[in-house]
Amino acid sequence: MAKQPNLISTNNPSKTNMQPLPPRTDAAFPVDLIRTVAIVLVIFLHAAAFPYPIPTDITPEVTGNWWTVNVYGAIGRLGVPLFVMLSGALLLDSSKADEPLGVFFKKRFNRIGLPMFFWSIAYFAWDFHVHYKPLTIDNILQGTLSGAYVHLWFLYLLVGLYLVTPVLRVLVKHLDSKRFKYLLTLWFVGTVTVPFINTFGSINFNPVFFVFSGWIGIFLLGTFLQNVKVNRRLLILGAVLGLAGAVIGAYFAAAFVGERVITFFHESLSFNMIVASVSIFLLLTAIPSSKVQSRYGKVNRLLCWISQNTLPIYLFHIMVLESLEIGFLGLTLNRNILAPIIEVPLITILTLILTCLIIYPLNKIPIVKRVIG
Repeated sequence: MAKQPNLISTNNPSKTNMQPLPPRTDAAFPVDLIRTVAIVLVIFLHAAAFPYPIPTDITPEVTGNWWTVNVYGAIGRLGVPLFVMLSGALLLDSSKADEPLGVFFKKRFNRIGLPMFFWSIAYFAWDFHVHYKPLTIDNILQGTLSGAYVHLWFLYLLVGLYLVTPVLRVLVKHLDSKRFKYLLTLWFVGTVTVPFINTFGSINFNPVFFVFSGWIGIFLLGTFLQNVKVNRRLLILGAVLGLAGAVIGAYFAAAFVGERVITFFHESLSFNMIVASVSIFLLLTAIPSSKVQSRYGKVNRLLCWISQNTLPIYLFHIMVLESLEIGFLGLTLNRNILAPIIEVPLITILTLILTCLIIYPLNKIPIVKRVIG
């Protein structure tokens, strides 16, 4: 019987368990494409706004809308993990382990420091004028600590990841593949089992021995996965099953536990969404960057521009999206006008286009460009 090829392998099997992961001098994968896919998925997620509110009078139309938003919401959830894994792939390059702390933090502050301050103030004002949320001391304090608006939490996550990056670079430089896998296994087990037991279990589970969990594992996966090869069919299966787990899991969670846990399987750090995110990331990184650049000239220039401006697009798109939904821009698009199956993709495309059209001229002004990201 012929020997079957391995579905999963490392780039250099002979050194898998003996040598540290090799440094990368240049990203061979399409960074611009991954960033563009990620930002589109983030906008798609916010346009979907899962879970879909269910009225007391449930009709076939309401049921269809719920399932549509359920599917769209699961797909959109892949955006932030893609951003975090890509950041890990680029920032945790072991060749950068000796970069001085001052140099590293100056670069990071120049990147997100002023935008974080500016957009926090902007969204406090937006919340006050659009949603009539009072500017009380409690609201300002809470917003300052956790993000002034629904999507600004990501900036706080970036700050946390940046703070540990210099240490993680040294760790990645000296970890061999076997110990790296062990570390990621500990992270995975703790990250997926603790929330599951505490949400669905009937026991009082004290998870203090899982000291390594959360987004830091997704960050490390970004650099680890650059040295892993997985069969394409297996990746497609992982992505499909992971997303299906979110969609079906949301239904069963709502039906048998209650709406309080309806988003559990949609969470980026749930078992199924980690599998889906990793699968999509590996599928995208398997595309050589030279292939994208050589075949699609104009498209590649667009991807490059969006990639370079994902931060201001991310920070600004909520204002554009909400303006479309409430009619601030002279055009109203929401679920009262169109069914979600059409409304969500349409408002995603329009939000991306309008956001880019506004940011493009603003980027021509150096001071404004630095402030908005």
